[in-house]
Amino acid sequence: MKTNRPAARHTNPCAQSPRPFSAKVLDGPERAPSRAMLYPVGFKPEDFIKPMIGIASAWSMVTPCNMHLDQLVREAEAGANAAGGKAIVFNTITISDGISLGTEGMKYSLVSREVIADSIETVVGCEGMDGLVAIGGCDKNMPGALIAMARLNRPAVFVYGGTILPGCLTRESRNLDIVSVFEAVGAHAKRRIHDREFQAIESCAISGPGACGGMYTANTMASAVEALGMSLPNSSAQNAISEAKKEDCRRAGTTVLEMAKYASAVSSASLGAVTDRNLKL
Repeated sequence: MKTNRPAARHTNPCAQSPRPFSAKVLDGPERAPSRAMLYPVGFKPEDFIKPMIGIASAWSMVTPCNMHLDQLVREAEAGANAAGGKAIVFNTITISDGISLGTEGMKYSLVSREVIADSIETVVGCEGMDGLVAIGGCDKNMPGALIAMARLNRPAVFVYGGTILPGCLTRESRNLDIVSVFEAVGAHAKRRIHDREFQAIESCAISGPGACGGMYTANTMASAVEALGMSLPNSSAQNAISEAKKEDCRRAGTTVLEMAKYASAVSSASLGAVTDRNLKL
């Protein structure tokens, strides 16, 4: 005996749209006050029909790992906009347990991960963003961003801020990194190097933007994030100030748009298949 079943009901009326979240916040005459708030930050009338993409930046001058992320964020924003979305940049915090190592400040280290995850989830969820690019470059903002992505379950790509270039003692042409400074502390305590050399190593071991050069937490985590498929291929291997890293950011913005559109297409195809099956029963 054939039984007629009603067509599937959908709790989300925007399920077939690449804007399943922003449509609820911005569409319709009653949402005019919400739209009005966005004109001053750069929205134009045509932007309100585009998927809204959040660009989460862990930029700060607290640590060299993240001091350049404001520049990378603009690249990701440009990529998302060029692909047909409307990007909104926002910030989260960053601490450096490399700086606070061995002090009371270390008690804030693990806690900061949750603060970062909560802050990203809060902004994306509250503002109805349809996708997310998160850019981080050190030990805690990287896992914090991943935790937020998992909670939100929306199209998302993580971008690693990149590794630092080596420092250099010019007169010796000797490359340095943060480990060189730790080694210098021991050598200085043993009186194997004098104060002038100690100061020279301290002042030039960290050459500029980027995470500590070596397979320490940031670079190791970047490799793991890429292996998990949460960042684009080669994101873990590019240095912080390279053109390749800028391109990585632009591609991340584009990719999130592609993911949102793909999710919409799959949802539409699934709906069609379910409806056809119901009609045949």
